[in-house]
Amino acid sequence: MKEIIIASKNKGKINEFQQLLKNYGINVKSLLDFAKELPHVEETGATFQENAALKAETIADKLHTSVLADDSGLVVDVLDGKPGVFSARYAGEPTNDLRNYEKVLREMNKISNKARTARFICVLALAIPGEKTIFKEGICEGKIATKPLGTNGFGYDPIFVPDGYSETMAQLEESEKNKISHRYRALVQLKNWLDANVNRYKGE
Repeated sequence: MKEIIIASKNKGKINEFQQLLKNYGINVKSLLDFAKELPHVEETGATFQENAALKAETIADKLHTSVLADDSGLVVDVLDGKPGVFSARYAGEPTNDLRNYEKVLREMNKISNKARTARFICVLALAIPGEKTIFKEGICEGKIATKPLGTNGFGYDPIFVPDGYSETMAQLEESEKNKISHRYRALVQLKNWLDANVNRYKGE
């Protein structure tokens, strides 16, 4: 595992993964380095794990190298798990963060505070040629606010209040958000796996 391709074109996300992997002696690239060579992978899975695996395994098969992909979203209990895997396009195409979270707020207009439980989930999939795909998951529990607050972050951050806080994700400083976010927690799980296993792949 001399190389890992990050299955993303999001520069912020790519940077997070590069920072995580920089101390392992692994050459890190992303889809930005292969934009003209790789097909777009449709996220047709029914779960975050299926979507992450689709992206990682499809590109790993194409490039014959290790690929790291993620899928994440918001799960609201009273909405039977929605928006779920449709989080990015919940209000339709083209994707729009404002319309997405406004739709959630409308659907929860008469829901009591006690019943507004929700969570952000991030699943990482590491596809290594010839081996079973590795999955790591991070979860951030919380509740849906009654109105959007804050200007930091993106996606559903303005309406999500993490457990233990009175502010929404969008009201928190980035450094504070990064300590509790679902993606950070998934990355910690991946780091623990790398610490225990990366030496197995040295010299490949």
